Amino acid sequence: MQQIKTTYFSISLVTRYVIAFCLFLTFLKGSAQDNPNISTSVDTTYIKIGEQLKWKVSVQVDSTDQVIFPEGQSFSPLETVEAFATDTTRKKDRLTLQKIYALTQFDSGSYKLPTQRIEINGIGYFTDSMTIYVETVPVDTIAQKMYDIKPLINVDKSYIDWWKYLVIGLLVLLILGGLFYWFFIRKKPLTQEEKEALLPPYDRALLELKRLENSRYLIQDEFKEYYSELTTIVRAYLEEEANVAALESTTGQLIERLELLSDSGELQLDKDTIQQFRNILQTADLVKFARTKPSLSVAEQDRKLVEQIVVKTHEAIPEPTEEELMQQAEYLEELSRRKQKRKLVIGLSTLAGIIVLGVVIAGFKFGFTYLKDTVLGHPTKELLEGEWISSSYGFPPILLETPKVLVRQEVKLPPEAKANIQDIQAFAYHSPIGLFTVGTTSVTMNPEMEAPFEQTIEQIIKGFETQGAKNIITKQEEFTTISGVKGIKVYGSGNFPVPNSKELVKGKYAVLLFGGKGFQQNVILTWLEDDTYAQNIVDRILSSVEVKTDV
Repeated sequence: MQQIKTTYFSISLVTRYVIAFCLFLTFLKGSAQDNPNISTSVDTTYIKIGEQLKWKVSVQVDSTDQVIFPEGQSFSPLETVEAFATDTTRKKDRLTLQKIYALTQFDSGSYKLPTQRIEINGIGYFTDSMTIYVETVPVDTIAQKMYDIKPLINVDKSYIDWWKYLVIGLLVLLILGGLFYWFFIRKKPLTQEEKEALLPPYDRALLELKRLENSRYLIQDEFKEYYSELTTIVRAYLEEEANVAALESTTGQLIERLELLSDSGELQLDKDTIQQFRNILQTADLVKFARTKPSLSVAEQDRKLVEQIVVKTHEAIPEPTEEELMQQAEYLEELSRRKQKRKLVIGLSTLAGIIVLGVVIAGFKFGFTYLKDTVLGHPTKELLEGEWISSSYGFPPILLETPKVLVRQEVKLPPEAKANIQDIQAFAYHSPIGLFTVGTTSVTMNPEMEAPFEQTIEQIIKGFETQGAKNIITKQEEFTTISGVKGIKVYGSGNFPVPNSKELVKGKYAVLLFGGKGFQQNVILTWLEDDTYAQNIVDRILSSVEVKTDV
């Protein structure tokens, strides 16, 4: 009886599973019209090194659905050569989207084309993976000799773009020099006032008297202004031409000096001319201070008398000797030199002030340390601001963005390690100045062997100590890439040795470890503790790290 119950229970359970499965199929059939249909295919699974295969994905969706296909190097270890434009066909309210990717590989072996995520309306759908075989190109070793692989060589940095910076620098210097010449050295065209100021006193006095004659002072009944300008012209002329302190003298003092010069023979003026000049000055004093108003004819006659006095004074002054002319020329030349020197000093001071002001403003805006490093140069600053490279290194691949391409390192496995480790691929870059270093290591082990994270960390710390590092502080935390791959981050600080020196400097390090059964991937970085540019580089590298865990 118990046996019958057990059999009945088993049959009932199977029946229920069958019914549930049928209901599930019915549900799938009913909802198949709404769910997207995704299919993939390749034109071949066998290629030669460097050849291309085409991976095609087709998606059938409703016309209102939003579809996002894979982008970038998501097919690693295969490389994406080209992603062709999406082909769209419509049938009623359904769309068929077809996208083709051209893929290749430059190393022989079998590679797993990984699953790809296709996002439809925010939901991810994954394609099937498949195996691609890459064959070597057969070589006729009889007709073609075989040679060993050449060793790695260091390639000097290319300075092919140096001329661009030279041209820019020369253009800036030419512009600054041109501005400096234009505003401070160039002899500018003289204005009318400057041209008149350079005239001899005699010619300038006659020109000013002519201008006074054509003025509107007398027409506008402005006798005070007329006589003020008239006396100023003749006084200025006498002061320059006859060396008489005329501008600051009263009428009596000026006439007295002219009489003394006439009596001594230094100024050959007759008494009638001096008396006429006295009368004109007295009339001018009455007009200016007593507010008297002479007739127009008297005012005009006074101007003509002043013009005659200027002419007679000019004729009465002895001609300068050759020695006096030489002294005057030397004096004028010295004045010109002083004026030019003053302009040069003002120009240089202005230029220096602009440069200092620019430096101060730039220093407050960007920081004086940054400004100094920009002008004088800084190795890690140049790395940070240079052109970065995003690439994949080793297998299983490690994808990251670095300021320089990492160079493959030769790694020789010791005999005792070959039993557990199949291959090690290492890449690194080391700055010739400073402590900055970035490196990656991809290790392929026996399929059943777990990644030895703890032993790796111990070996890295021991490696630091072997090289001379001291006071190493170690911290550990979980690290997650953008795609969600989890790993371990070991970081800290210490005193690290300077290459080719016994000096120790404060530095930092960070190590990322990923892996699983049969493989392990490491990223290691070192940099100076007080190097802010290196810290920014490290942060950018760590934020770009991505790993593929398919072996």
